[in-house]
Amino acid sequence: MSRETLKTLFHPFVTEAVALPLAGSRVLFLGAEAGFAKPEGFEAELSLVQEFRPEFLRLAAAHLNPTPAIEGDDFDVALVLASKHKGLSEDRVAEALQRVKTGGTIVIAGAKEDGILPLRKQLDRLGLAPESMPKYHGVAIWISVPADVSAAVATLAAKTVSVEGRFETRAGLFSHAHVDDGSELLASRLPTDFDGNAADFGAGWGYLSVMLAQTSPRTNRIDLFEASHTALEHARRNLARNCPNLTTRFFWQDLGTEPPKEKYDLIIMNPPFHEGHAAEPSIGAAMIKAAADSVRSGGSLLMVANRGLPYENALASLFKHSGETCRNSRFKVLWAKR
Repeated sequence: MSRETLKTLFHPFVTEAVALPLAGSRVLFLGAEAGFAKPEGFEAELSLVQEFRPEFLRLAAAHLNPTPAIEGDDFDVALVLASKHKGLSEDRVAEALQRVKTGGTIVIAGAKEDGILPLRKQLDRLGLAPESMPKYHGVAIWISVPADVSAAVATLAAKTVSVEGRFETRAGLFSHAHVDDGSELLASRLPTDFDGNAADFGAGWGYLSVMLAQTSPRTNRIDLFEASHTALEHARRNLARNCPNLTTRFFWQDLGTEPPKEKYDLIIMNPPFHEGHAAEPSIGAAMIKAAADSVRSGGSLLMVANRGLPYENALASLFKHSGETCRNSRFKVLWAKR
C-alpha cells in the first residue's frame, strides 16, 4: 500500500467532509500500515489491526501498538484500507459494520487497482448510500452504519471455503479456493521415510505440512512458520483436523527478519514471489538464507519455485550440495543439503 493511499484515507477528515473524531472517541483501523499521519484535529485513540507480520513489525517499531486481530467493539469510527484481494476488502468492511456503533462512520480508501470502484458500487447496491471523493490517485468512500447491518454483513463477510473436503480456508489467503499447483508438485516429491523434525517455511493454511505428515507417517514434529496471522490460524485448525496425533508448533514470524531459533532435519517451502503486483525474487532468496541457517548439518531443504526464478545460485552458495528434482511447464522442485 502506498503512502498516497494512506493520505487518501485521511483526506475526508482533512476537508471535514467527515467530522474529525474528537478526544475520547475510539477509531478502529483495519489493514493499518505504517507511514500515515493523522490530520490536525484528529484526536481520537486509534486501534490498529494488521495481521501481516512484516507490516505489523513496522507499526510496532513506530510504537503504534498494533494487534494481529480485532479486539473490542462499539467503536465510533472505522478506517479500512482496501486490499488487492476483493474478498479481503469486503471482509474488512463487514468487520467494521459489526464493530462500529449505529450512526458511526466507516471510511474506506484504495487505489483503482485495488478494486475500490467496484467496492463502492457494491456498497451502493446494499443500500449503504456511500459518499466518495478521489484524491492522491485513489478514492475515499464513507458510509454511516445503519441500525440493521445483518444483510450487508452476510453479503460481505468472508465465507469459509472447503478445499478437497478436508482443508478450511477463506478469501484473502494465498490460493484459498484450491491447492496451489506449485505446492501440489512439491507434495508429489516429499520423502516417504522421513522421521525427524521438520519446518514448513511460509506454511500458508497448512497443505504441505499435512502432506508431509501423511507421506512420512513417522515424522516426529513439524514447526509451521507463516507471516499471515490469519493463514496460520487456519493451518492450526487444518493440522488438528488432518493430523491429530502429530506434534506441531506454530510461529507467526517474518522469516526475513526473525529467523527460527532451532535447527531442523528437513525444511519444506513454497516461498511467496510477489510483492504487490510485481515479481520479487528477493523474498524467496531471504527465505533460502533463513533455511540455510536453520538446517542441521546433513539436513535438507526441499522447495518449489516458478521456473523463471533464479534461486539456483543462492542454493549453491549456501549449501554443500544442491540441484533440481523435477519441473513442469510452470514450476521446478529444487533440493539442497547441508
